[in-house]
Amino acid sequence: MPLPPTLHCGPSGWAYPHWSGIVYPRTKPRGFHGLEYLARYFDAVEINTSFYQPIRPEIARLWLNKVSQNSRFAFTAKLQRRFTHERVLESAEVAAFKEGLFPILKAGRLGCVLMQFPWTFRYTEENREYFIRLRRAFHEFPLVAEMRHSSWMYEEALGTLIDYRVGFCNIDQAEYIKAMPPTGFLTSPVGYVRLHGRNPQDWKQEFGRAGSSLPRHDYLYSCDELREWQPRIENLAKLADNTFVFLNNDIGGKGVVNALQLAAMLGDTRERAPGELIRKYPEELSEFHCERPVQNSLFGAWERAVA
Repeated sequence: MPLPPTLHCGPSGWAYPHWSGIVYPRTKPRGFHGLEYLARYFDAVEINTSFYQPIRPEIARLWLNKVSQNSRFAFTAKLQRRFTHERVLESAEVAAFKEGLFPILKAGRLGCVLMQFPWTFRYTEENREYFIRLRRAFHEFPLVAEMRHSSWMYEEALGTLIDYRVGFCNIDQAEYIKAMPPTGFLTSPVGYVRLHGRNPQDWKQEFGRAGSSLPRHDYLYSCDELREWQPRIENLAKLADNTFVFLNNDIGGKGVVNALQLAAMLGDTRERAPGELIRKYPEELSEFHCERPVQNSLFGAWERAVA
């Protein structure tokens, strides 16, 4: 059986061209859509394209249609970087962003909006005031804040989140000076966890430094590393109205692998995975099966499974 209705686990994003032939079939049937495909295996996904530009309402309605076969499915969405990184709060831009998410909100499928702040957004009086302005600007939505600087662990900082009913995004990331460590905080009715991977090269990308030869979030968690998060997530799920867990290590479909593994650890017994992914990660997904069995060809090579 799937996870409890208040606990959701899935990948961050789905529109990755490099997932073709790894997560998605290399040869796709007519009308194929990645979101519809993932809704067979997960009950939630984090919208990451909204970080770069507003969603058009007609696109939001299309996405709702693509997950309609899964009545448990929920979205979360990242707030546009114009508001969190560039700190621009123009009323027209705020309205445009809201308009794109209103169809999902009205359909009862929006878990929350994630405000992802950079490491440079430390807990200061100035940043606290901007945080409050941002919360008020998007008051229609349940909000969660991802803070990458450890100063937001201070008691007064956590108190700000509690006072303004903003959830705390507990993150796993590579170690760095004053970087937010793994936590299990709950500051609103929404529990939230994001696992980015532990690749130290990610910090070069965080600060916009050139010279990194590795793409961001290229990291595959081991089962032992995922189990470190299991008690934190289970505790959040006991206390929160809804808890969301997302894997942001998208390179090579690793986030999908780890999301499947972590969901199974948390009690999801469906044990289904895309056939392409099983072929790519046979050891990690040895306990999973695809909707059509992966078979050996006459020459001993794996045939491509159509999941």
